[in-house]
Amino acid sequence: MPGTLSVESSVELASVDRGGFVESRHAGAAVVLSPDGEVALALGDVDAPVLPRSAMKPFQAVACATAGATFDGPALAVSTASHSGTDRHAQLVRGMLQDVGLTEDYLRCPTAYPDDAQTRSEQLRDNAPASRIRMTCSGKHAAMLAACAANGWDKETYLSPSHPLQQHIRETVERLTGGARIEATVTDGCGAPVHALPLSALARGMQRIGTSSETSPFALHRIAGGLMRATREHPWAVEGPGRPDTAAIERFGVFSKFGADGVQVMVAPDGTTVAVKVLDGSRRATSAVALKLLAKAGALPVESVADFLAVHPQFAILGGGQEVGRVRPVV
Repeated sequence: MPGTLSVESSVELASVDRGGFVESRHAGAAVVLSPDGEVALALGDVDAPVLPRSAMKPFQAVACATAGATFDGPALAVSTASHSGTDRHAQLVRGMLQDVGLTEDYLRCPTAYPDDAQTRSEQLRDNAPASRIRMTCSGKHAAMLAACAANGWDKETYLSPSHPLQQHIRETVERLTGGARIEATVTDGCGAPVHALPLSALARGMQRIGTSSETSPFALHRIAGGLMRATREHPWAVEGPGRPDTAAIERFGVFSKFGADGVQVMVAPDGTTVAVKVLDGSRRATSAVALKLLAKAGALPVESVADFLAVHPQFAILGGGQEVGRVRPVV
């Protein structure tokens, strides 16, 4: 297996200033694909395998849909989500399960409290226990269970790499990435298999999903096109109000999906695609770097991106409750 991304094969992607003093630097790798699929920019070792983590959810959502998980609208959007666990998200996922005759007891993701601060505070105040349906990946798991229900597959073992659903997901990943070699298969934070891919292959597969058309003669691309429409029409379902992915979709019309441990993918309306991996695993710079690279490629307005990066709270550095610095892309 080729070596994973290292300090030596990384480049600086962003810095963090506090009162004008550079406090931290984030290094990693990033690749930009032009609308025609050519590598327009490569920073660091973009052929080193990375774990996409939740940036693999679009592939998993497309695979579940092709296997019979026939959702639309916000339910389809939440199948690719790392949602913040609001009541609206929980109701949506619960409805997905009810549509196929299941309950949240079938979910095999871990229990969790909502990521949304207000919802979490309300749950703690009411002494509500952590639950699987509030876990950030529950929409994906509901789609997986719906695919199992559609095919008569075992619902207890749907997270096993040898399960027919997970085999179908792997085949879908390989197809969308153009036959990219999967370097490893390990267990994601939610318990599902996650496949190690070169960062460049992740970008290539994401571009194919992000530029798919609902009028394509091929079912795989029609379904991927429907998924992209659902995320644009219901961006709140993809993460949550004010959260970076939702905000980027709302503001720029991109498809945006983060993955844990410093991964980010974005597809601009014109098809320009970026994939980012921050070596230290931090998320705080990933969407800023991705947006800056899309602007640099001419896919997004430079001034609009600069304004967004200057005001979005995700990129603020606080001191005494006041903003004293920003996360700043250096690409």
